[in-house]
Amino acid sequence: MRVEIWTDIACPWCYVGKARFEKALADFPHREAVEVVHRSFELDPGRAKDDVQPVLTMLSRKYGMTQAQAQAGEDNLGAQAAAEGLAYRTRDRDHGNTFDMHRLLHFAKEHGRQYELIQRLYEANFAEERSLFNDDERLVEIAVAAGLDEDGARKVVADPDAYADEVRADEHEAAQLGANGVPFFVIDRKYGVSGAQPTEVFERALTRAWGERPPLKLLDDGATGGGDACGPDGCAVPQH
Repeated sequence: MRVEIWTDIACPWCYVGKARFEKALADFPHREAVEVVHRSFELDPGRAKDDVQPVLTMLSRKYGMTQAQAQAGEDNLGAQAAAEGLAYRTRDRDHGNTFDMHRLLHFAKEHGRQYELIQRLYEANFAEERSLFNDDERLVEIAVAAGLDEDGARKVVADPDAYADEVRADEHEAAQLGANGVPFFVIDRKYGVSGAQPTEVFERALTRAWGERPPLKLLDDGATGGGDACGPDGCAVPQH
């Protein structure tokens, strides 16, 4: 069974939602049969790479709220994150373009390190002091910490076309699926879960999707009664 998760590194609810989903997945009886794939979604795709500003400023301008209201929202998010065991800086974070991060995540997927990279990116953005935005060296350092080759990561970051098509394809697919916000979870291309739902919701969704998987149909023309095979009791040996 495959679970695809559309997220953005700048999205705090994606950070919280990922933790809640992973708690549900850890207790799922068929965990080893579940493949998790992270897909790209930019909340602010038109933002220039060098346009970095404090989170409170961004929230105030985007939603027309006061700085005090924006700070109250950050404090609430910090409490939600803490409840999931996540570190979250409610002061002095910034906001910027995430396109290069998404490109790196596709590079990491090719090398089997996507989970490690997205985890490190979230931690860097929400829990660490040094900014994650408009700093190519910072991204390379994080990629190396996630187990990726330094030269390879540096080439990806330096080339704005590297994996750009893959990012855009993910975003186009999200639109086709009706996702207008993140996090957005798609389970076996059958069920969608929108938002950082409680862990119990993810548990029910996983259980339901698994239970509704169609049984395997064996193709057999009936002429031979099935081909020779091996089983727990040994292998069939031709007698003639």
